[in-house]
This record gives sequence, C-alpha cells and structure tokens, in this order.
Amino acid sequence: MATNEAGAGAPHGPGGVLEGKVALVAGATRGAGRAIAVELARAGAVVYATGRSSRTAGRSEINRPETIEETGELITAAGGTGTALRVDHLDSDQVRDLVRRIDRDHGRLDVLVNDIFGGDTYAQFGTTLWEHDLSGGLRMLRMGIDTHAITSHHALPLLIRRPGGLVIEMTDGTAEYNAAYRHHEGFYYDLVKAAVQRMTLAQSHELAPHGASAVAVTPGWLRSEKMLEAFGVTEDNWRDATVNVPHFCIAESPVYVARAVVALAADPDVARWTGKVVSSGQLAPLYGFTDTDGTRPDCWRYLVEVQDRDLPADDTGYR
Repeated sequence: MATNEAGAGAPHGPGGVLEGKVALVAGATRGAGRAIAVELARAGAVVYATGRSSRTAGRSEINRPETIEETGELITAAGGTGTALRVDHLDSDQVRDLVRRIDRDHGRLDVLVNDIFGGDTYAQFGTTLWEHDLSGGLRMLRMGIDTHAITSHHALPLLIRRPGGLVIEMTDGTAEYNAAYRHHEGFYYDLVKAAVQRMTLAQSHELAPHGASAVAVTPGWLRSEKMLEAFGVTEDNWRDATVNVPHFCIAESPVYVARAVVALAADPDVARWTGKVVSSGQLAPLYGFTDTDGTRPDCWRYLVEVQDRDLPADDTGYR
C-alpha cells in the first residue's frame, strides 16, 4: 500500500517488472519526480517519495500547491506500494534518518533518483553573473548540487549492499546541448546542470567496483504543473498553447521521462549507460515506450535541428 504522513493506504496491485526492488525518489512532490515515483510503483517497486511541500507543514519556498501527500495518493491510485514523506534534502540529519528507515524496513535500496531542485524559482534568466541576485544564485547551487551530494552520501552505502544498484541523476539538457554555455539561463542554472553531469560521472566511477551504475536522465520540454499553468492550459488541452508558441508542439508529459527511468531500472544491462546523460526522447525507441498520447517526442534533437535555427546568434556566436 502507499502510505503518507496521514496514514492513507490501499491494497497493492499486481507485481511488475520491478517487483522486489526498493526505490527512493528524492524530490517527488511534483513534475518529473512525482511521475517517476508513481511509475516506479506501478512497475512493482516499493517507493519512498520525498519532498518539502506538505499538507501538514505547509508549502516550501517554491510556493506551489502540490504536496508530497498527493504523490502518495497517486501511488495508491496506481496500485503501487510506497511511502510519501516530508524530507528536506539539505538537512543531512533528515536524509540520514530517511535512509536508516529504508534500511530498517527493507534492508536494501536498488534505485536512487536524485530529482531535487526547484532552484529555477531564483533564476533571473538573461542576466549576467554580476547582475544576478547573489543570494538567490547561491541558493540555486545549494538546492541543485548540495541536495544531490547529501542524498547520495547517505544512500549509497545501502545501495551498494547488493550488486545491480542504480543512481538516476535528473538533469536538464543532454551532454551535447550543455557543452556550450547556456547563456539564456545564466551562470547559476548552467553551473547546476553541468555539476549534475559531473556528479553522474563521478558516481559511475565510484560505484563500478560494487556492480552499480549512475546515469543522468533529462526530460525534454516538460509539461509540469508550473509549465502548464504558465501557458494557461491543462494536460488535456495543452496543444492549444501551440497557437501562440508553435515550438511547444515538442513538449512532453512527466510520464514520458518516468517511463524512461522505469526502463533503465528494469534493464539488466543498464551499465551500458553508466556515466552518460540520456534523454527520454533518445531512450523511447530503444526501449519501446511512448508518451501518454502514443508519440515519441525528441525535444533535444528538435531544439538543435528546428527551434535553435530560428534564433539569431548573439555577439558571442551562441544562439
């Protein structure tokens, strides 16, 4: 059953490809993290989903209405087994206690998904390093880098207890796309995403002797709750937004990247991807999954081949 701080639960549905696996999805209150938690549970894994926004404790600094308890209820609705908990992944003691709980309950951790961020709340896109608010920029680094390091520090000793463990580092952008400085997003955002790629490489090296892997996964143009709200549409009528923003045609639901994560977690040969950055659009044809509407959008290919060609180069030569 899926449980949360209020103790809600429901019977577990039939087993799936991840039956017997235990997963921790850190940063599962909304967006990709929420969908990943639900889809891992739907596939049979026991899922621990964490976030800061809570019905009992209130909203996090991101100030969105979604709560971690709602994620627990969605796991229940999917017939999955899981626990939704309020955890601040900048608090080392809270993360340590979380991992101890998983160890006590199951004695294993097979999949760790580091999806914590929300730092875009502080982003001042289009500004230079010296123009960007310093305190907000440094907070972005804390939320996007320190959280991942703290979580892996505490979780990896449990994950390597058995061979076959997998760390998924959620990021934004492929290695090829992020090779150039993302000046539209700015110094702090660019640095966070570059650091996540480097953390993936480091963990892949350190996990290899233990038979475990680390892979970075990026969605494309994600139709998160915040994105849909910004465009004034819902998941049911999102295509209406393409009237004003034609490139939104390449957008994808959070379920798409969640299915990519499930495919990786179920792949006995997942080590072939270790240390690399892969995208939902790249993996979809290889593993045979689609988005909820049956399509296979490949956002990062589209950006290079279509959208960015429409952008004028600035005086640095970047688009």
